[in-house]
Amino acid sequence: MAQSYEDMTLDALRLHLARAIPAEAAFDGWGDKAVEAAATRLGASPDAARFAFGGDRMAMIDAWFASVDEDMLEALPAEKLAGMKIRERITALVEARLAILTPNREALRRAASILAFPVNAPRAAQLGWRAADVMWRAAGDTATDYNHYTKRAILGGVYTATLQVFLNDESDGLADTKAFLGRRIDGIMRFEKAKAKWTAPADKRFSLTRLVSRLRYPAH
Repeated sequence: MAQSYEDMTLDALRLHLARAIPAEAAFDGWGDKAVEAAATRLGASPDAARFAFGGDRMAMIDAWFASVDEDMLEALPAEKLAGMKIRERITALVEARLAILTPNREALRRAASILAFPVNAPRAAQLGWRAADVMWRAAGDTATDYNHYTKRAILGGVYTATLQVFLNDESDGLADTKAFLGRRIDGIMRFEKAKAKWTAPADKRFSLTRLVSRLRYPAH
C-alpha cells in the first residue's frame, strides 16, 4: 500500500524516499529523474519529492547515508553488541553497513564520483565523520576529550578506504573487502593500545630516563 506523504515534513519525506532513490540512481544517476522515479514507485508525489531535495544531489546522498545509519543500528542494537569486544563491535558495524550497501553498489559508485569533486570535499568529510561517529557511539564509546576526535578521524579513513575496495570486490562473500577491513581495524586497535601507553599517568608511563637511572643506580 502506498504511504501517504501529504502530512510529512520535508525531512520525513526525504528519509521516506532515501531508501528508494539508490535503485533508480544506479541507472539515471543522482538527480531529479531518480527522485521522481522513486516517488512514483512508492506512490508519493514526484513534484513533492523533487521539491524536497531541490535538485541537490548531495542532499539525496546525505539522506541515503542517513538511512544506512538507521538500518545499521536496527540490525545491530545495543543488546546485540553488548557481548562483543570493541574490535568485534566495530567490525560488525562496518560489515553491517556494507551488507546494506551491497544491493546498490552502482549507486554508491556514482555517489562516490560526486563526493570526489573538490567543491564537495567539505560535505564528503562531514558525511564520513558522521558515519564514524554513529559507529563509535553504537560501539559504546563515550570519550569527550581528544580521543573522541582521533577515533572518528581514523575510523572515517578506514571506512572510506574499505568502501573503495568494496566497490571493486568480486570475491565470494566480499572476502577481499572483509580481509582488508580486518587488517585496518587491527591497525586501529594497535594505535589505541599505543596511545593508551603514551597518555597514561606519568608514574605509569614508560620513561627512558627512569630506566637509565635504575641501570646506573640499582636498588640495594
